[in-house]
Amino acid sequence: MAGFIAKRIMWLIPVIFGVTFFVFTIMYITPGDPVRIMLGANATEEQIQLKTEELGLDDPFLVQFGNYCKKVFLHFDFGESYHTKQSVTEQIFIRFPYTLRIALISVLIATVLGIPIGVLAATHQYSWKDNLSMFGSLFCVSMPSFWFALILVMIFCRQLGWLPSSGISSWKCYILPCISCALGGAAGIARQTRSSMLEVIRQDYITTARAKGQKESRVIYGHALKNALIPIIQTIGNMVGGSLGGALIAETIFSIPGIGVYMMNGISQRDYPVVQGGVIFISICFCLCMLLVDIVFAIVDPRIRTQYKNASKRKPRIFKLK
Repeated sequence: MAGFIAKRIMWLIPVIFGVTFFVFTIMYITPGDPVRIMLGANATEEQIQLKTEELGLDDPFLVQFGNYCKKVFLHFDFGESYHTKQSVTEQIFIRFPYTLRIALISVLIATVLGIPIGVLAATHQYSWKDNLSMFGSLFCVSMPSFWFALILVMIFCRQLGWLPSSGISSWKCYILPCISCALGGAAGIARQTRSSMLEVIRQDYITTARAKGQKESRVIYGHALKNALIPIIQTIGNMVGGSLGGALIAETIFSIPGIGVYMMNGISQRDYPVVQGGVIFISICFCLCMLLVDIVFAIVDPRIRTQYKNASKRKPRIFKLK
């Protein structure tokens, strides 16, 4: 188990470094001068040159990238915003709890709704329950999240007046953003659960369990669902990581000061440290989510633990020459 976790952690290093290089390169080659945007149209060439030298934007690409990696990976410092002069790292940690709260609640709602719907569809294959469940899942996957969020605002905020339409003043402010983010995820989890369950319930050990006289609920949830969890966990893990970066639409529509809105403002203002810091931080969180998913795989599936135990006990063969 320890070897499995160590191997997965070692894989995170090149992935995060590659994301950093890719994001830095994209921002470097993107047309436009952030210094001119900062100083405005009335700035002189001398002022622009001095500001460029101050920010280090006149250095070669490899020098800029090396200096940035030193700050990020040695000091976990994403720099200062070009416009507000505030620390990007501090602003990310201030805004991250709002984004994380939306992501976790959304995943929880999607899991609670998606798994039972998928199990219901699989156990009633080709019936009206199955058809209705899959039709609703396809509809929810195809529906744009921003459109659904606006519909929720019009119904529950404008027409009924039950919930607030913006802000973070109370727990009620998180209901509509989380529901709008969870809809597509619930549909994806339901479809994956149905597919996995259909493969498992045809196995011989499920037939044997039923032949022993066990209750149908015990067969479905105690045997079939437990063995179908691997791809479902993968889907849920991907949703957790994707929700961290995908909450941008909900944060924009419902005026929530999360990382998504912070990055959008940085993109519109050509604020390199904000964009780079936000993307790298989200990528690190996504990698950690995938690491957690792999650990859960090893806990759920004993074959993974056995594989690494046997590998650690295996001794190298020594061949003697005759």
